[in-house]
Amino acid sequence: MQITQEAVQAALRKGLDPEAQTPEALTPESQTPESQTPIVKLEDDADPNLVTWDGPDDVENPKSWAFAVRWRLTIIASAFSFISPVSTSMTAPALGAIGEELHMDQEFERFLSLSIFILASAFGPFLAGPLSEMYGRRPVLQLFNLFYLCFNTACGFAMTGQQLIVCRFFAGFGGSAATVIGAGILGDVWNTEERGLSVSIYTLGTLLGPTIGPLCGGFITQYSSWRWTFWAISIANACIQVVATLFFRETFAPVLLGRKAARLRKETGNPDLHTKWQRPDRTFTKLALTAVARPFMLLTTQPILQVLALYIAYVFGLTYLALSTFPILWTTQYEMPISIAGLNYLALAIGYIIGTQICTRLIDVVYKRLKETRGKGTGQPEYRLPLLLPGALMIPIGLFWYGWSAQNHFHWIMPDIGIAIFGAGVKFALQCTQLYALDVYPTYAASASAASMFVRSLAGFAFPLFAPYLYLSLQFGWGNTLLALVALVLGVPAPFFLWYFGPSLRRRSPYAAG
Repeated sequence: MQITQEAVQAALRKGLDPEAQTPEALTPESQTPESQTPIVKLEDDADPNLVTWDGPDDVENPKSWAFAVRWRLTIIASAFSFISPVSTSMTAPALGAIGEELHMDQEFERFLSLSIFILASAFGPFLAGPLSEMYGRRPVLQLFNLFYLCFNTACGFAMTGQQLIVCRFFAGFGGSAATVIGAGILGDVWNTEERGLSVSIYTLGTLLGPTIGPLCGGFITQYSSWRWTFWAISIANACIQVVATLFFRETFAPVLLGRKAARLRKETGNPDLHTKWQRPDRTFTKLALTAVARPFMLLTTQPILQVLALYIAYVFGLTYLALSTFPILWTTQYEMPISIAGLNYLALAIGYIIGTQICTRLIDVVYKRLKETRGKGTGQPEYRLPLLLPGALMIPIGLFWYGWSAQNHFHWIMPDIGIAIFGAGVKFALQCTQLYALDVYPTYAASASAASMFVRSLAGFAFPLFAPYLYLSLQFGWGNTLLALVALVLGVPAPFFLWYFGPSLRRRSPYAAG
């Protein structure tokens, strides 16, 4: 039976409400973040050749997939986002052994071999994020992960310090894709009110990775060889790659709709069928240049993203500063063996887990309550911000506690309590800002994440380099006090600024929702 063009056009409109889908019907009150995603909004309902979803419950729409499928994708994305950050700090307890074997006599050179991975993470997202918005999440994520796997394995075979630093840089470049694309995957498959738990698990992986890494690295270094700190990660990463190859599927709506349009063109013989992203004037060159430039455009033109990126960059810098200086504190001042000293990283992990449990239970509740009371049934991204304030207070409190208890050489549990409080604050800050960014930039979540990750990776690279000199001059007490005061100045005003000015900034932005 031949399928007519009129039948196809009717099928395309099936399930769509013209009253609600036309641009004229989208009043300012109805333009919530949910209504501005590319999944349900039509550019021109009068275009007979425009291919979109067959209604909000279309089974091909990632947000309509089965609950189990969406959680499977979330867990795989979280696994990728966990294993790469493990590499950022797993060699921290082994820096002494690495420097001795590879003749890296300068302390700066040893710390450079640790933080060069994070520096590369600043540049990888500018390529990985936009490419995932052109070709889809699945192929780009797996290609970059394979790149990371090869160079991380090569680190274990390095014979000189220069070889190790070069391989670490390229491993960091490939591993950076997991974090930025993972954020886009969560935006693809979860609706706004469902994202709390998924983002919580995802961000927990990115935070636990740098914490679990040194814990394992200490035991590996003491009882085996520092080279196995790389090879062990590669084995685990290869297993994740195999699972992703078998069970991960594409989630990016423009790519899925493009496949649907291609299938319909073949079935109907109508070459004019297209999606809103497949216009004749949109050549590959234009798309490529736009996609690669978009993170820079977001970072330089979006005040919302600038505030988020600045604060999270400082928080990440503090985290990696603490991770890199833990071996100095526990092996010198507390005279612990390197393997036992690594157990103190669990304090940071406990803080992350406590922060996750509290923040996850509250953030969706607060969002829904504000939506009902303040928004009169309409959700706003700013309803993610209230819990950012307690996080902004816990970070300096934890730093102050950790610094002065270490300075006065209190029992080891006291610095660990301080770093746990710090870790809970970091978790609050990261989860709130991640959800807020996803709600503000739903279509360009990967590019927004790439822009933010660029700034925070630079901070994560730089902070460990000056950490030894900071504590040598001010010691742990006054050094952490200085860092805590800066965190207080940056963190406390941020939620108030975004709460009051966020809506007006979003209205003036061509990229933001609302």
